[in-house]
Amino acid sequence: MAFSQEKTRILFILDASNSMNLKWDEQTRMESAKEILNQSVKDLNGIPNLEIALRVYGHQSNVTNTYQDCNDTKLEVPFGSNNTEAIRQKIKTINAKGATPIARSLEAAAGDFPNEKSRNFIILITDGLESCDNDPCAVATKLKEKEVKVTPFVIGIGMDLSYLEQFNCIGAYTEAEDKNSFQTVLKTIIDKALLNTTVQINLNDANLKPTETDVTMFVYESGTNNLVHTLTHTLNRYKNPDTLVWDPFMTYDILVKTLPETFKTKVKLHEHTHNTIKIEAAQGFLSLTSKHSAYNVNFTTRVSLLDDQKTINHQQLKSTEKYLIGKYNLEIYTLPRTYKEIEIKDKQTTSIDIPAAGTLDLRLKTPATGQIFVLRGNESYEWVCNLNKKSTKQKWNLQPGKYKIIYRGKNQYSSSYTTEKSFTIKSNNTIYLTL
Repeated sequence: MAFSQEKTRILFILDASNSMNLKWDEQTRMESAKEILNQSVKDLNGIPNLEIALRVYGHQSNVTNTYQDCNDTKLEVPFGSNNTEAIRQKIKTINAKGATPIARSLEAAAGDFPNEKSRNFIILITDGLESCDNDPCAVATKLKEKEVKVTPFVIGIGMDLSYLEQFNCIGAYTEAEDKNSFQTVLKTIIDKALLNTTVQINLNDANLKPTETDVTMFVYESGTNNLVHTLTHTLNRYKNPDTLVWDPFMTYDILVKTLPETFKTKVKLHEHTHNTIKIEAAQGFLSLTSKHSAYNVNFTTRVSLLDDQKTINHQQLKSTEKYLIGKYNLEIYTLPRTYKEIEIKDKQTTSIDIPAAGTLDLRLKTPATGQIFVLRGNESYEWVCNLNKKSTKQKWNLQPGKYKIIYRGKNQYSSSYTTEKSFTIKSNNTIYLTL
């Protein structure tokens, strides 16, 4: 992965307040934060044009029921190009014990960055519980003067994050639900700072709004089978496509696993900016029911495009699936087969209710060879099934309609013995025939 040639500075701010001593998975929040931050800093060693620093708050004074030190924030390791080991050693010595002066730490952080021009980032690792009465937006002006981009990174689950909503004036934040997601998201944020190239994929509806989501995407190096990313498309808490960090020096092919698939090829990114990739993916729903059936029926429907017989999906009865807008053929595996042409419209549900079957209960005096046919459109007879030559008792669940059995005795060796019998099937009714 190639990184920016412009100097980049990343300030890590580590929360060492008393609340970080709470359990999180198998460790405390502090133990997890120190372990993963230490490894992340180690991985940054030797990257050109990169300087990092460490500020910690809540680690110098114990908080009590009657006292908290809201000025407990300190730049422990200043910016430098060869200080990864110093930061790692300092992290190991930190103990969580004090207050949570998030806003004051961010305000002080504005002075941590040298005045010379660079791309400046803050990565705040906190459990999000501010204990000092300060407004983080009050520090926005000083941070912007330094062209500092703040990326609050919140660890913890089931917590009140309403305070950190206020950070929208100067940055964004991400939750980590467990230790593994903490590690993944921290790496993503660091990569974003280093590359300064981000991506969002808009799956557009019929109104060209990026509202479609929750579908798998396979991202390949363009023109090859080299799979670069496998992603489940996601909208963030503000219902916008979430931000991804991709290598800007690669060209991509994106396969979106809608029904049917959508494929966008030769996608190129612009360096050091936010890229929006637009893919037309307007979808609606197909619902299959058999509301009036007295039986516990369960059959499948084969779905294909109207002008293409390739199977897109086998959808089960009593289910709803999502498809790209357009016209489709349905082959419903009733007996006999049911065929329908439908149209899927944007954000609408097309409902198909299959008529309840009736039952043919057939008795034969002797085994017979023959076939059952259904009358289609008062014009022609379509084959439905064959009789069982070995059985004198047979039963089928058939769709409502007009039918005919054409047969002869199994041991009769002349076509002149051919006999036919017409009958009508009605929903939820049983017809008994003796031949």
